[in-house]
Amino acid sequence: MLVLLPPSEGKAVGGSGAPLKAERLSLQGLGPARETVLEELVSLCTGDEEKAREVLGLSEGLRGEVARNAALRTAPARPAGETYTGVLYDALGLSTLDTAARRRATRSLLVFSGLWGAVRINDRIPSYRCSMGVRLPGLGALGAYWRKPMDEVMPEAAGGGLVLDLRSAAYAAAWKPKGEIAGRTAAVRVLHAQLVDGVEKRSVVSHFNKATKGRLVRDLLTAGAAPKDPARLVEALRDLGYVVEAEAPSKRGAPWQLDVVVTEIH
Repeated sequence: MLVLLPPSEGKAVGGSGAPLKAERLSLQGLGPARETVLEELVSLCTGDEEKAREVLGLSEGLRGEVARNAALRTAPARPAGETYTGVLYDALGLSTLDTAARRRATRSLLVFSGLWGAVRINDRIPSYRCSMGVRLPGLGALGAYWRKPMDEVMPEAAGGGLVLDLRSAAYAAAWKPKGEIAGRTAAVRVLHAQLVDGVEKRSVVSHFNKATKGRLVRDLLTAGAAPKDPARLVEALRDLGYVVEAEAPSKRGAPWQLDVVVTEIH
């Protein structure tokens, strides 16, 4: 099973680890593209600070992120699983997994990134600020930039088993499973169901959506679940207590769509 995750805007900073060694990152086929984005980002952030803030969509309160990006080549790096600290990763709780579940996480989790393309949780990276929605002056929209490099490396990374896609739309734009891989891909969304005047209404709540996805991955890892295809994933999630509505693709070469329906937000 390969689990595709979005990154988090929030990231751990500081520390005293060695700086980035790009040649040691997973998916080495992405190396040239990573270097191009890194060079462009560092160049942008060592120049006009106001332009960098505008390009990166940073508020006044996040001005310090520009200087952090400028120092990416020398900043301390730490495992990606420790670097990402947002809602999904808090719920996933990698640091509290038992040894077996942590080993499964290392094998199966792949985090998409506007800067790195995609990394595994044990890849050491510095804290950065560069979402997939950014348009860098020399490269354009990163979602479009990453498509070709990702198309080259993802078939091998996906292997022959289930692909569980938990990415947000911006990160899903960087790679869309095709053909045979799409047929064993399950894209998941989380819906909050509540009664309004006696009628069930469903909605997507961003914060809760992320937290539920983090718990869902944690539960699969802890249980040692290893579904081989989307149909067995549905069974595994139901066995773990989730309410899942599944829609098999109506045509070959399309992913499954899974709705996880919850009634409580926490």
